[in-house]
Amino acid sequence: MPSLRLHKAMEGLASGVRLTLLATDPMARIDVPYMMADMGGSVCGIEEQGGVLRITVETGAVLTD
Repeated sequence: MPSLRLHKAMEGLASGVRLTLLATDPMARIDVPYMMADMGGSVCGIEEQGGVLRITVETGAVLTD
């Protein structure tokens, strides 16, 4: 679910925009990097503190519906 919300938040954003996802789902550590690779973006960093993942990503190509 976190990766789907991130994907929705990225719709229409220009390339090079950075977003930070906060998630408690441990699968986000795996799902988000795969999603970003498919979308031409990148993961800038993943940190975990107190069971909360903080995943910073940078958009690739502009997404549309």
